[in-house]
Amino acid sequence: MFNNKSILITGGTGSFGHKYTQTLLDRYQPKRIIIFSRDELKQFEMQQKFNAPCMRYFIGDVRDPERLKQAFKDVDYVIHAAAMKQVPAAEYNPMECIKTNIHGAENVIRAAITNGVSKVIALSTDKAANPINLYGATKLASDKLFIAANNVVGTGNTRFAAVRYGNVIGSRGSVVPFFKQRIAEGATSLPITHPDMTRFWITLQDGVDFVLKNFKRMQGGEIFVPKIPSIKITELAKAYAPDLDQEVVGIRPGEKMHEIMCPADDSHHTIEFDDHYVISPSIKFFGKEMDYCVNGLNESGTPVEQGFEYHSGNNQHFLTIDEIIEQDAIA
Repeated sequence: MFNNKSILITGGTGSFGHKYTQTLLDRYQPKRIIIFSRDELKQFEMQQKFNAPCMRYFIGDVRDPERLKQAFKDVDYVIHAAAMKQVPAAEYNPMECIKTNIHGAENVIRAAITNGVSKVIALSTDKAANPINLYGATKLASDKLFIAANNVVGTGNTRFAAVRYGNVIGSRGSVVPFFKQRIAEGATSLPITHPDMTRFWITLQDGVDFVLKNFKRMQGGEIFVPKIPSIKITELAKAYAPDLDQEVVGIRPGEKMHEIMCPADDSHHTIEFDDHYVISPSIKFFGKEMDYCVNGLNESGTPVEQGFEYHSGNNQHFLTIDEIIEQDAIA
C-alpha cells in the first residue's frame, strides 16, 4: 500500500514520527516520506538518523494554511500527529492550544482536500473521550472536524479517520522516563497520584502498526481504538523500584482516575472487532452509505451493548509487574 507512495507526517520529529519513519523504511519502498514540523533543531537531529533518498524535511507550522497546502502537494497519505499535548501548558495557554489543535486540524483538512490527498489519519487521545481538560476538549473538537471532513470533501476522494489510544511506553511526557530519572537521581520514594489509578499501555511500535493497518481498514469517518492492556500505577512503580516507598501526592488538575477510550454515551455507535473497536460517526454522510461493521480488510465487527464503556479500570487485561518490565524492554 505504501510502496511508491508519498507519506507526510505532521509533527513528524516526535516519538511517533521517528518510529513511523523507521517502520516505513524497513517494510516498504516509499516514494517520499515528508517530515513536517516547526523545530529546525529536531529536524536536523532526525536527518542524521534518517537520510534515505526518499526523505524530505519541511519546516512549517500547522497554524499556517498556505505552508500546509504547499507541503501537501502530490502527497498520497497524511498522518496528523502535530499537537500541543501537555495538559498544564494547555490550561495556562488556552488560546495557543486552540490555535494548534483545532485551527491546525482545520488547516490540515483544507490542505488535504485542496491537494486531493487520498487518506488522512489524525492521532487522537483517550483524553478526548469525556474530556475534563482543555487539551482533551481541543482533541475532541479535532476528532469532530476530521470526521465531518468526509462530508466537507463533497464529491472528492479524500477520506479522513482518527486513531485513539492511551499512554505510549517511554514517549516524551510519559511517567516512565520520569520514574527512571527520579530513580537515577537517588530518590527515596516515587510520587503516586492515587493508589487506585489505572492507565492503558501500548508500545510505540504497536501504536505505529495500528495506524498503518487502519489506512487499509478505513472507509472514512471512523475513530479506531485498539484493544490494549491496562496497568495500575502502583504496579508500575513497583516494576521500576520495588524497594522504594510510594508517596501519594494526589490527582493533578485535569487528570482522571481511569482513562476512557470508548465512552458509554457513544455505545450506540461503537462496534467491536477482534483486536479493536470502531466508533462510527454520529452524522450521516451525504450520498455515502457506509457499513462500518465490515472494514476495508473485510474484517467483521458487532455492535456493543447499550451502555458499554471501555476504560482502563474495567479492562479484562492488566499487565503484571513482570509483563510491564518485559514490555518496557521491548519498547
